[in-house]
Amino acid sequence: MSKIKPSKGAPYARILGVGGYRPTRVVPNEVILERIDSSDEWIRSRSGIESRHWAGPDETVAAMSIEAAGKAIADAGITAERIGAVVVSTVSHFSQTPAVATEIADKLGTDKAAAFDISAGCAGFGYGLTLAKGMVVEGSAEYVLVIGVERLSDLTDLEDRATAFLFGDGAGAVVVGPSQEPAIGPTVWGSEGDKADTIRQTVPWDRFRSGDTSELPLDRAGNVKFPAITQEGQAVFRWAVFEMAKVAKEALDAAGLTPDDLDVFIPHQANVRIIDSMVKTLKLPEHVTVARDIRTTGNTSAASIPLAMERLLATGEAKSGDTALVIGFGAGLVYAATVVTLP
Repeated sequence: MSKIKPSKGAPYARILGVGGYRPTRVVPNEVILERIDSSDEWIRSRSGIESRHWAGPDETVAAMSIEAAGKAIADAGITAERIGAVVVSTVSHFSQTPAVATEIADKLGTDKAAAFDISAGCAGFGYGLTLAKGMVVEGSAEYVLVIGVERLSDLTDLEDRATAFLFGDGAGAVVVGPSQEPAIGPTVWGSEGDKADTIRQTVPWDRFRSGDTSELPLDRAGNVKFPAITQEGQAVFRWAVFEMAKVAKEALDAAGLTPDDLDVFIPHQANVRIIDSMVKTLKLPEHVTVARDIRTTGNTSAASIPLAMERLLATGEAKSGDTALVIGFGAGLVYAATVVTLP
């Protein structure tokens, strides 16, 4: 028989506060069109994107995270000292080590909180939320800060007609804490690594070490291009539309709910056509508010769900206590879906 004492966590966990940060620079489609052969109408019809935010030199991954996290902590009604863990999902922090979460935890004023980064692409927020729920219920942290943050403008090939218009920058954060009733449902998550090449980095970092540029992509001026994110758009679209609707339905079933029980749907902001197709496939009732934050924010990967959540609450399109289905999906290919009660 084990001698280890049982953990003393909370019965359940919930999102207590949410915050977001969008860089000050707004980039309309016209700026993107300076480098690619396309049109504003084509971009809007294919993606729904009208504009996006790009970070300036001082709007680093850490700086944007701290701004969003400060709002989430204040919204939760606690102080930073009570944060027991900081989980940051990002693919665009260029220092391999240490984790940017450690810098964020320190600058926020936490009391030596556990801090680490995760890399789960556009599903990263869902992965972080699941980890946070586990920590609160298990008892290793009373309050957990989950941040999704990206500077994808640093990983965008502005000459790539298929992706140049897609990506934006920003940070979204939530505080997860104890609850006396279920407020974060079971997570349905997974990966399909056999499809990993459909969303990928163009060139691995170590290809630059040898100095051999013969096989590296070049820009129009003949200079070696910085690594960027590329994707097979049609393959990703089909996978997201057909497979992710199934995952979303599984998350509803796991929570014991039907589409009629939902108030809000917050999918990863990848493409308006994907969102609209999922709404149709899931047969969501007209009363369900659907996040379409992508129109003015672009695809911000791990930041997209908390940013969309924060905007819906700020505009009154969603309200505290609403039941929301959230689902993220992207590079890996990875996915995570769950049902939450909005803070």
